[in-house]
Amino acid sequence: MKKYLAGILLAVLVLALAACGTSDKNNTSGGKEESTKLVVGATSVPHALILEQAKPLLEEKGFELEIEEYQDYILPNKDLDAGTLDANFFQHIPYFETQMADFGYEFANAGAIHIEPIGVYSKKYKALDELPDGATVLISNSVADHGRVLSMLEKEGLITLADGVEKVKAELDDIVDNPKNLQFEAEYEAALMPELYKQNEGDLLLINSNYALDAGLNPLEDAIALEESDSPYVNIIAVRAGDEDRKAIKALVEVLTSEEIQDYILKEWGGSVVPVK
Repeated sequence: MKKYLAGILLAVLVLALAACGTSDKNNTSGGKEESTKLVVGATSVPHALILEQAKPLLEEKGFELEIEEYQDYILPNKDLDAGTLDANFFQHIPYFETQMADFGYEFANAGAIHIEPIGVYSKKYKALDELPDGATVLISNSVADHGRVLSMLEKEGLITLADGVEKVKAELDDIVDNPKNLQFEAEYEAALMPELYKQNEGDLLLINSNYALDAGLNPLEDAIALEESDSPYVNIIAVRAGDEDRKAIKALVEVLTSEEIQDYILKEWGGSVVPVK
């Protein structure tokens, strides 16, 4: 009788282990129960503010959102790669692709959220046609933004880029015509650009809207020229490759592209941040 009972218990144990093994194979999170908590890294404005608005909507879907704020463009990707973050929300597609190429990150674009038009600022001139010969133009040292800045200046008629150059990858050396003999300085951290503007440095400064907004500037009112809203520099949710299919990540992107969040973006920033439709 004891042998019979022992045999039944052994059979039950084997079936239970087999069931666990099947469950692990079908689990996309590597055999672990997928967490309902998301830790997302973001620069303060507008990204972290947008995420704050998304918190209650995400909670309704059964997910908790924790926001880690950053003041630079380097650490959010390092921390995502290290596993400290589940996702980050601060970068546009060309920067995202450059970071993966430069550092070997295995990331995925989980979804496009909004565009932050880059602006041209000056305390000395009210219009681009007022610029004198030899004017100094300050741009950030973020190489991924150089093509963006130069393309914008070309559209404004200030420079001409070489034929055949891929606009998003254009560099200062690709300028073939510079009728105003503009002097470019590109050694500044992007986060410092608003402070340089306030200190009246340079004749023109090109400032990313997130840093402009964080410094209390209104791109629509303070910039003398603004990038068009059809820019390819769309800000995205970045995740480690494979995580784009996680339920929590999909829910996050769904919330951030919802009509409620899009309306919030338009109301809060009035066109200086433009949601992706």
